[in-house]
Amino acid sequence: MNRTSAPHPRPRPRRTAWTVATAAVAATALLATGCSSGSGGRKAEEGGVNAVAGKADTPRMTVAMVTHAPSGDTFWDIIRKGAEAAAAKDNVKLIYSNDESAGGQANLVQNAIDQKVDGIAVTLAKPDAMKSAVAKARAAGIPVVGFNSGMDEWKKQGLLQFFGQDESVAGEAFGEKLNATGAQKAVCVVQVQGHVGLEARCAGVKKTFKGQVSNLYVNGNDMPSVKSTITAKLKQDSSIDQVVTLGAPFALTAVQSVSDAGSKAGVATFDLNKDLVGAIKDGDIEFAVDQQPFLQGYLAVDSLWLYRNNGNYMGGGEAPVLTGPAFVDKSNIDTVAGFAAKGTR
Repeated sequence: MNRTSAPHPRPRPRRTAWTVATAAVAATALLATGCSSGSGGRKAEEGGVNAVAGKADTPRMTVAMVTHAPSGDTFWDIIRKGAEAAAAKDNVKLIYSNDESAGGQANLVQNAIDQKVDGIAVTLAKPDAMKSAVAKARAAGIPVVGFNSGMDEWKKQGLLQFFGQDESVAGEAFGEKLNATGAQKAVCVVQVQGHVGLEARCAGVKKTFKGQVSNLYVNGNDMPSVKSTITAKLKQDSSIDQVVTLGAPFALTAVQSVSDAGSKAGVATFDLNKDLVGAIKDGDIEFAVDQQPFLQGYLAVDSLWLYRNNGNYMGGGEAPVLTGPAFVDKSNIDTVAGFAAKGTR
């Protein structure tokens, strides 16, 4: 892989990330002042978030958030709500755009550069394809932060900060938790081939799971095809007793596939949404990894405001700020359910 600069050695922070995130929120509160919340996205009641206590009186700034989100994926709705909550509080005009194709996403970054925005928050699901666009933003003097995807690439590409989940660590934790279920043979369903974060999740599961794991690639844009592919795999190999999915919609589809195939395989997943809550309560889904997408969107926008107005670097500019993994199962689903119902978890 080509690199624009030599990587900086860094530890993998875990607990300290929560301290950094908490400190960032506290710093924002100190720099913000009274007044009711204003523009910056959909109204608070639509987003289901009432956490905006006031609005900053700092000069208006414009932030572009550019993601690789596919259409209709509720996970990204949660990220956007977090970004909008921060924008409303920080007196930020938020320009959100997304394109699942790497080339399209790079073009959106160029559009943000052409608009002379004050900051860019970007995902690096396919980092090589984004390298040139990110370099152009930096050359234009626009601060860029990363979030969600690109944990291993953000420093190489010169981003200021990164907010998200270490997918390798999350995968390893997932595999360890899976051992407790007694499963022996798992299939890891990958909805986007070549997505570095998704591949890292499955690789992490393989590292710690004591049973066998194989990857099953599906077309994430065609849910009927996803369902039929998983069903066919389970019918073909009746020894598969565990399905691992990498997103909430795919977990719910996998439950249907298990039923259609007459399989007794369990289903566990990465990521959470409000529809998955009921499935966990009913026992159809064993557990989910919550990487807290609302927090990712919120911190990405808030960090650019903090950088501009107070010169702050979350993680000191050296370490990523981790937002996960947090496991959700029957033991804590009732606590999370209220937030998930609002569409923020």
